[in-house]
Amino acid sequence: MGYGRAGRYVRQPGGYRAFIPKSLPPDPPIAMDEQMWRLLSQADRAIGRLDGATEVLPNPDLFVAMYVRHESVLSSQIEGTQATLGDLLEYEAASVQRGIPGDVAEVVNHVDAMNYGLERLGSLPLSLRLIREIHERLMQRVRGSQWPPGEFRTAQNLIGPPGSRLSEATYVPPPPGEMLQALSDFEGYLREDETLPVLVFCGLAHGQFETIHPFMDGNGRIGRLLITYLLCQRQILRRPLLYLSYYFKQYRREYYDALMAIRDEGDWEGWLKFFLRGVFEVAQGATETGRRILNLREQHRDLVSASVRGAANGLRLLDLLFKWPMVTVRSVSDQLGVSVPTANGLVNQFHGLGLLNEITGASRNRLFSYAAYLSLFEEPLAGQPAPPPTRGPRDVTSAATLA
Repeated sequence: MGYGRAGRYVRQPGGYRAFIPKSLPPDPPIAMDEQMWRLLSQADRAIGRLDGATEVLPNPDLFVAMYVRHESVLSSQIEGTQATLGDLLEYEAASVQRGIPGDVAEVVNHVDAMNYGLERLGSLPLSLRLIREIHERLMQRVRGSQWPPGEFRTAQNLIGPPGSRLSEATYVPPPPGEMLQALSDFEGYLREDETLPVLVFCGLAHGQFETIHPFMDGNGRIGRLLITYLLCQRQILRRPLLYLSYYFKQYRREYYDALMAIRDEGDWEGWLKFFLRGVFEVAQGATETGRRILNLREQHRDLVSASVRGAANGLRLLDLLFKWPMVTVRSVSDQLGVSVPTANGLVNQFHGLGLLNEITGASRNRLFSYAAYLSLFEEPLAGQPAPPPTRGPRDVTSAATLA
């Protein structure tokens, strides 16, 4: 069941070996042993609880917006981007945006690409066309955009330390010709395979996409987005609230090792067990975060109702903060459709109650943070340590010459 199950390494004219993947599903089929069934059952139940929990949240779309931002930050950090959730929110809240830092631009693009893909799924099934459209939005005007955004590669790429030659690479994906055939097979799998449990299907799809590595940059981020898109397309989740970037970042070495074991040993089962554990942990953590959000909202609604002059506008501001947890007086005025003096009064009252923290220390263009809410997205998964900060190259994929 080892070498050759997932594909084979083929020596190329430059002397290096590139991997040519077999089409999905694996042959022999996935061995669903007792451990696999147990992990699948746990993950299924955790996703069911998460999906149900979103239905008790008032206006859950407000919270989806924060999860999308959080995932965009974490997925970008895996590739070496240093921008934080606070950096992104500060940029969004700024009344006058005089430019956007490079790392923040990558996260802004990720948010845009994710939302675009989720919206397009309503009219277009997940396909190579949609994947290219999402990639085009992800890579516009950021590092890596020297290769045409939204276009599959026409040159060889590799995975390895910066400056690696093809002969030194950790992994060399299929050359462009074989890549196009692999992508065609992959698209057929996305459209036709409904025989496997959905989570197994999603795990196989992510592993195969990362093996094909069809773009010169952005493959990891697109591949992680595919998981959420597939869960929504298959109606396992009604809202996009399951994102595995936290888990993949926390266990980054194990993540890469499990993917390499697919190619080197045909070990799809080891990868799937790692993947299912991640689904279980992340779904549990997201459900707990949803519970904490609900409790926080109820506590703060009671506080605003009892203590804020003009409580109706105060409650509207509170709801706004669950979508935009960093604000200026001007942004509050614009979003609530109230005058600047009214917005200033509301913000000052929230500040006096400890609901908003002023984080600039300036007398003008002050920026306020809804810190109690933001802290819920800064905590680790339930029962898990926080992942270490990511350093080093922003993407393990780089173009290479035949040197």
